[in-house]
Amino acid sequence: MTPVVKGSARPVRLGPRAVIALSLITLIGIAAFGWPLLADADSGLAHAQDAPWLFAALLPLLVGVVIATIADDGMDAKAVAMLGVLAAVGAALRPLGAGTAGLEPMFFLMVLSGRVLGPGFGFVLGSVTMFASALLTGGVGPWMPFQMLAMGWFTMGAGLLPGPHRLRGRAELALLALYGALASLAYGTVMNLQGWTFIGGMASGISFHPGDALHENLIRFFAYCAATSLGWDLGRAALTVVLTLTLGATALKALRRATRRAAFEAQVTFEA
Repeated sequence: MTPVVKGSARPVRLGPRAVIALSLITLIGIAAFGWPLLADADSGLAHAQDAPWLFAALLPLLVGVVIATIADDGMDAKAVAMLGVLAAVGAALRPLGAGTAGLEPMFFLMVLSGRVLGPGFGFVLGSVTMFASALLTGGVGPWMPFQMLAMGWFTMGAGLLPGPHRLRGRAELALLALYGALASLAYGTVMNLQGWTFIGGMASGISFHPGDALHENLIRFFAYCAATSLGWDLGRAALTVVLTLTLGATALKALRRATRRAAFEAQVTFEA
């Protein structure tokens, strides 16, 4: 009898420890983005002050997600190596369209990678890719840990889409394109929240007013998004849709072949 290892192209499942780590990161992230909306008028509203603390909390939690996912699924160093390769490719793609109407091809890669790798590794991939691209482009600043969180959520969401084992072909590409468009808009909106609460000198109709009712500030916030970044976010969404529909099938096939060769969720069978 000859043992044969058959790798699976299915996304990596979330185990209980990975779920706990991701839930903790998400709660910390929501608090980090949203606390100024609940602060009073006398609060210090500079995210530059809380960004180092967020970054210090984020790094060990990302490592925790990787360790928990590997422990739950029994994967080896090849999975971590694949994360590193995809993060390097994503970081190299980001500067190609930066500064040009929101045309950022890295979002396309993150959608497909999250779909193939699953939500846990997808979150880590999105965060690490954004960190690497910030180092590559010199974009290190108080916004960086918030970008890491937002991109982690973006990539994780692709891993949570329905039908990972059955949906294939055009239906899967249509689902990924729709998700990419909506999530691209959501990414821009979430990142606007990071800066809007302490940017002064804007028209009163779109400025943040500390201490005002939450619903009043939210109305101003969405007006701010429409006035300042909607065009940029639509460009990002449109490029993600176009790349997904045109290159998605080939990229998904390559990513799934790579996961099989890395023996993700490998199963050993015996043949005569």
